[in-house]
Amino acid sequence: MKNLYLVVVLLALVLSIAESFDFQENELESEDSLWDLYERWRSHHTVSRSIDEKNKRFNVFKKNVKHVHETNKMDKPYKLRLNKFADLTNHEFKTMYAGSKIKHHMMFRGAPSGSGSFMYANVENVPATVDWRKKGAVVAVKDQGQCGSCWAFSTVVAVEGINQIKTKKLVSLSEQELIDCDTQQNQGCNGGLMEYAFEFIKKKGGITTESNYPYKAEDGSCDASKENAPAVSIDGHESVPENNEDALLKAAANQPVSVAIDAGGSDFQFYSEGVFTGKCGTELNHGVAVVGYGTTLDGSKYWIVRNSWGAEWGEKGYIRMQRGISHKEGLCGIAMEASYPIKKSSTNPKPSSPIKDEL
Repeated sequence: MKNLYLVVVLLALVLSIAESFDFQENELESEDSLWDLYERWRSHHTVSRSIDEKNKRFNVFKKNVKHVHETNKMDKPYKLRLNKFADLTNHEFKTMYAGSKIKHHMMFRGAPSGSGSFMYANVENVPATVDWRKKGAVVAVKDQGQCGSCWAFSTVVAVEGINQIKTKKLVSLSEQELIDCDTQQNQGCNGGLMEYAFEFIKKKGGITTESNYPYKAEDGSCDASKENAPAVSIDGHESVPENNEDALLKAAANQPVSVAIDAGGSDFQFYSEGVFTGKCGTELNHGVAVVGYGTTLDGSKYWIVRNSWGAEWGEKGYIRMQRGISHKEGLCGIAMEASYPIKKSSTNPKPSSPIKDEL
């Protein structure tokens, strides 16, 4: 047993070292030392580039290194880091990872499509802090890759959460089913809306597991045999009153909530830790999920936001975003387009074919 424990500790140490990538100020002093830093970054992230591409990417990398270094010298409540996006321009980053066009879909949707009610409207008292991860309602962070499918990941987090709350079973669900099969209004890797996805899941009688319909990070044809093996069902969804952080707080105190944000800024691109207070607008381009909230020792209020860029980004895949700002739409528009699924029953449909729950 002691040997097993030692192996687990050593593995955790190796993983923590592998996830970290730091640099010293003296590595920025010359072109040669910057090249060495870039080569070290490429090796760390196993990024392969052609000679011509390396020269181009190196110039991008230098600008990003300067931005990270200069920002971290400021007295901000958050820090940046050279992560896997370090040789992408901000435009390229936004196109690849924050290009879900949520605001575009909202324009053509019209009024929100939920039930029209807000079940938490009369909630008066909420806990000072809530973390649905600690309550066992959130699966491990996933990675959407270069596919604008964040809307599917945001939807799935909320459904996984309410299912665990109602059934006490945490089941990892399939984003790929939504990408391949929910195509009447959503557009797979070209973006979509979480509300449309909730409607799809309700109408289809549920959604299958991740293990039954694995993620491929690309558009595909709907596999009916897998789609027709629902593991978790919902009874509908509701929208959180728009531009109302207090309403979002009431909802998040009771279940994980799907939200849309503007995640296209350079500080967001390289966020590493702390309470994010960075510059961002309300050009909603990325779907994420609020899985809790809290307050730091110095009194800074924050949302716990689960992202879908892998565990290497941010705080092991999460970001703490400033809560309770003066703008009614919230930081990065977090209170503009929030919604959550409704599940009344503690049971789920029995699939027509056996599937394996992914815990």
